[in-house]
Amino acid sequence: MKTYINLVLACLFATIALSQEKPVKIVFDVTSSNIGVQKSAIRHVQMMSKSYPDSKFEMVIYSKAYEMVIADKSAVAKEMAALAKNKNVDFVVCQASLNRHKIEASQLIKGVRAVPDGILEIVEKQAQGWGYIKEGL
Repeated sequence: MKTYINLVLACLFATIALSQEKPVKIVFDVTSSNIGVQKSAIRHVQMMSKSYPDSKFEMVIYSKAYEMVIADKSAVAKEMAALAKNKNVDFVVCQASLNRHKIEASQLIKGVRAVPDGILEIVEKQAQGWGYIKEGL
């Protein structure tokens, strides 16, 4: 499955490279507690935001991935905080997931913001023409 995901991402990168006359907008969906998936998702946003500085990228984190945004538990806290400083990169976490696990806003990595519902956030982005990438194994 990982090979398939890498192939899909390679095709996506090639498509974007050929069509960069117009900036793109991509939303990344992260629900996995798997640290490898989380690190891979961060690498994808790092590479794409560097290669396509006029494009917009948003990572939506919810479900089992909630610890990814907790400052003292995240395996990608440093990378996420650095990327969050980029005006074209946005990290959002589902408030419902935070509520379910009793996580307070003060516990989040700097630059991460909460949205009422992660799935709804993705649906709204897609309705606005954003491309969609599901990060996972």
